[in-house]
Amino acid sequence: MSATHLPHPPNDHREFPFSDRDFRRVCQMIHARAGIALAPGKRDMVYGRLSRRLRSLGLADFGLYLDHLDADPDGAEWQAFTNALTTNLTAFFREPHHFERLDQQLRQIGPRAGTLRLWSCAASTGEEPYSMAITACEAFGTLTPPVRILATDIDTQVLATAQRGVYALERIAGLDEDMRRRYFQRGTGPNEGRCRVNPALQALIEFRPLNLLETRYDIGGPFAALFCRNVMIYFDKPTQRGILSRLVAHMDPSSLLYTGHSENYLHAADLIQPCGRTLYRRHPQAQAVHA
Repeated sequence: MSATHLPHPPNDHREFPFSDRDFRRVCQMIHARAGIALAPGKRDMVYGRLSRRLRSLGLADFGLYLDHLDADPDGAEWQAFTNALTTNLTAFFREPHHFERLDQQLRQIGPRAGTLRLWSCAASTGEEPYSMAITACEAFGTLTPPVRILATDIDTQVLATAQRGVYALERIAGLDEDMRRRYFQRGTGPNEGRCRVNPALQALIEFRPLNLLETRYDIGGPFAALFCRNVMIYFDKPTQRGILSRLVAHMDPSSLLYTGHSENYLHAADLIQPCGRTLYRRHPQAQAVHA
């Protein structure tokens, strides 16, 4: 095999030394901090993303960087470490059948139920919670629907992007023209090529950092709809089960949990029950304890 096809370049071909031990330490640390289970194939991704942190801090190798983290368990660099290793792939109305089902759910409940609470558990750069807000506006026929959306993520950088609500125009190219006109403001001049979400949508959403590994979610409830999609695939089964046990504490019998298309919860059948395509309800015997 030629050097150009080696799966992991030798250290003398890298800017920073990165040993097997360094990679194992990274895997252990991010699993303990955020529950993320990194596969061996993620080694190059880890090197590429964390190299930026070494440059920023002026450190010469990964061992020094990881020692720096260990020396200060509450230091700010832990957030940068977590942000660097968090994968954020999202889009407006990703998995559109979920938003069709949310529209049906909201119309069935109707305005008589009072303010409905919805939760985007892994909000990333905001496309998901804004899609939920647009769906609520469409379902109730107003820019001020009786809905409050909580949008959380462990990555503070993507949450800041979400809160700003400014996107490249190609991010909304797949939406129909009427929807683009109602819910987005096209930039001009120095903002040419970008758009901003309608401030009415931002008013429906509260953005908050949240680590799903926390032993308790101080967020209240119940939530009529919880979107926890395409995040559990980064956790091992015991971690998934722990998170699900905390999610059901914020559901009532009518709540719906929307999950990713590649996520399977047969190991948690005593916590949630399937009730549609990648859709679940709380198991009747699962306890809901709202904070």
